Amino acid sequence: MTVIDHPRLITAFSQKPSNMSLSYGDTKDSLTNREEFLRALGIDFRDLICARQVHGNQVVYVKGEHKGKGALSSAEAIPDTDAFITDIVNLPVAVFTADCLSVFLYDPAHHVIGLIHAGWRSTQKKITAATLGCMRKQFHTQASEVLAGFGPAMRACCFEVGEEFKDSFSEGLECRNNHYYLDLAGINKIELLDFGIPQSNIFDSGICTSCQNGRFFSYRREGESCGRMMSVAMLIQ
Repeated sequence: MTVIDHPRLITAFSQKPSNMSLSYGDTKDSLTNREEFLRALGIDFRDLICARQVHGNQVVYVKGEHKGKGALSSAEAIPDTDAFITDIVNLPVAVFTADCLSVFLYDPAHHVIGLIHAGWRSTQKKITAATLGCMRKQFHTQASEVLAGFGPAMRACCFEVGEEFKDSFSEGLECRNNHYYLDLAGINKIELLDFGIPQSNIFDSGICTSCQNGRFFSYRREGESCGRMMSVAMLIQ
């Protein structure tokens, strides 16, 4: 499914039953799943750049030399990373989720993308603002020109957390019947708006991985055996 619709950009996320992870869930068909999913988008799965995600806030500027890192083996993925930025055409980047939020960023003025794996820990560390900051520093991105999109994630309807989350999040917590629920997409949207991105430039799939667990992997619903969806972005001419 497309997240940001632009003629010089590919953005998409996968669905069940295709597990895209080489590390989690049943991985025996993962490479085949990647090949089929990406072929439909016009992407060679062997070119894919992946990260060994650690729920941090490190952003890596990827270039041609990174092509294929993590495409065929998780051991070859870029370590300790949860976000990518690039200005290189035909260089596909991916993050993998199963309740965490994927955030897509596109600067059409400078033809630059960002792709973020934003779980609650990375969101607490303001990874979205960090990625935008890197785009501004590296490419002179202006917030008013950025297009942003959200993939599937567990939403506030289902994302129950402990009361201790009040110490970590001043916004984005809902209290219902004495239970707390985290609005992961809402917090990242506030971060985008605070950075200066116009609300009209933010596109949200609105999909809850828990509510729609038949179509999307949900770690909280499925546990350790859970597979992962792929969110992918690539600049085109």
